[in-house]
Amino acid sequence: MLAEDHTHEFFDDESQHSLESHQSKKNTLLKSHGRPPWYGEDGLPICDAFVIGIAGGSASGKTHVAQQIVRSLGSVPTVVILSQDSFYKRHTAEEIALAHANRIDFDHPDAIDMPMFAACLADLKACRQTNIPVYSFAEHQRLNETKYLYGAAIIITEGIMALHHPDLRSLYDLKVFVQCDSDLMLARRIQRDVKERGRSVEGVIEQYLRYVKPAFDNFVSPTARHADIVVPGSNNSVAIDLISTHIRRQMTERARHFRKHMVSQSVECCLSTSDGNPVSKNLIVLPQTPQLKGIYTILRDGTSNRQDFIFFVDRLATFLIEKAMEHLPHRPKTVTTPTGVDCIGKELDVKNVCGVSIIRSGGPLTRGLQRVLSDVAIGSLLVQSDANTGEPLLLHVMLPKCLRERHLAVDTWVFLLDAQIGTAASAFMAIRTLLDHGVQQDHIIFVTFLVARAGGVTVLQRAFPKVKIVTGAVDEGLREAWLERYNEKGEGQSEGDGRKVWIVEPGMGQIGDRYYL
Repeated sequence: MLAEDHTHEFFDDESQHSLESHQSKKNTLLKSHGRPPWYGEDGLPICDAFVIGIAGGSASGKTHVAQQIVRSLGSVPTVVILSQDSFYKRHTAEEIALAHANRIDFDHPDAIDMPMFAACLADLKACRQTNIPVYSFAEHQRLNETKYLYGAAIIITEGIMALHHPDLRSLYDLKVFVQCDSDLMLARRIQRDVKERGRSVEGVIEQYLRYVKPAFDNFVSPTARHADIVVPGSNNSVAIDLISTHIRRQMTERARHFRKHMVSQSVECCLSTSDGNPVSKNLIVLPQTPQLKGIYTILRDGTSNRQDFIFFVDRLATFLIEKAMEHLPHRPKTVTTPTGVDCIGKELDVKNVCGVSIIRSGGPLTRGLQRVLSDVAIGSLLVQSDANTGEPLLLHVMLPKCLRERHLAVDTWVFLLDAQIGTAASAFMAIRTLLDHGVQQDHIIFVTFLVARAGGVTVLQRAFPKVKIVTGAVDEGLREAWLERYNEKGEGQSEGDGRKVWIVEPGMGQIGDRYYL
């Protein structure tokens, strides 16, 4: 679980360290308070990420301005700072030799892979994942590895040519130019390149006079006319406050609040279903055998000991995954038995299959998945309710490689795992996240112990009609309750200070807590 302030980074520590060592710590996915919904009740995206382009001369303070903006924003959704330096073109051996001799013009627009830069930024703006290249300044070469990015609500792009290309400018919601004295820029560049990139003072000055200054005069400085605001390279607190105020206003206008509405809509639909049957053919319920009812009786019993609870959760999880496996494509396969006879059977007909657990209540289902598919890759999503609004927040994404790359994701089948579907707020966000990565809707199988008929499952299936839901039981009730907040001493806060929650009834309680604690 994450810290109480719900902060995180999408890069793990090792990956972040590797990236920083190659790219001067410019590409950063900053700590945040989670990504709120970016889609409507129909499951379709209704707002793009907010994109800011920051241009200016070399060492004018663009990265520093970007970081100042983020600090000034305070508690905001996930922010990514994307550096133009990642998108230098791949070089030949001859070009690398010239680069080490300071004979390559890295400040010319042609040095940047603008189409790739624009494509990656367009994916991030449209709330899709992307994989950005990694460039080594020490080697003067783009490396074979890439870095995965997803989930930013605010994207800050910085680079000397950030406002140069019209394809980039068309993606920005706010364009900023950092103005700085040329002497100060040279002093900063010498200090940075000597300390961080292993260059000599003479080499830095030679490159500055040969390439950097002419490029600034010819290509960088003229782009200031495209800027919405010009920011000083130092002593710029007033400008930073103006920018952050504008961004906060934009985030407020883009906020989505429909969790309670999802429940009320589902109740209306549910009440109109008089036959008591599931409302969709894609809601698959295990046959209600005496054995299954006996398992649920043990799991619903609040006095059951933990050892029994874990045993029967694992058993039920296996049943559910086996049922879900029926909905994967299979093809005929002929084998020869030990008696020498050919026998026609079946085998999976899929390129990739993986599991994604919604932390942490989806965890108990992963053991069932691993029992059925022993070598299956499993990723995770952390979705929690906002303490103020009750809306879901996407706090953490860790997905297998077959989902991080779109050309693989399109052929991947996903078992999405969560303990129950109540309001379906977490399920909505999880499914939308998979679709953003290129997973086909009919390749998603949601596996869960419980579904609340009076909950958000009706709205969920209306939004994603091709997603199959496999469950063991459908409970009738979803009760609205009030969860009070407590201070560090465990004392209740002032009256009315808390948030609404929805409880499945009769339910099984907090399944993840009962399983792990």
